[in-house]
Amino acid sequence: MTSLSYEAVARFAQQGGLIYFAAIFIAGLIYALWPSHKEAFDRLAHLPLDKDESDHV
Repeated sequence: MTSLSYEAVARFAQQGGLIYFAAIFIAGLIYALWPSHKEAFDRLAHLPLDKDESDHV
């Protein structure tokens, strides 16, 4: 019977966290760069520059 050492568990957690972070990052990047989302992101990028404040209330 083998027992897991602290180093083995820590290494597994670090590698799992890295893979999880990379997957979430890549998914977010794909979502942000998807061509069908361009119009929405362009509109949202100009939202702070709008002078008409009646739309924001």
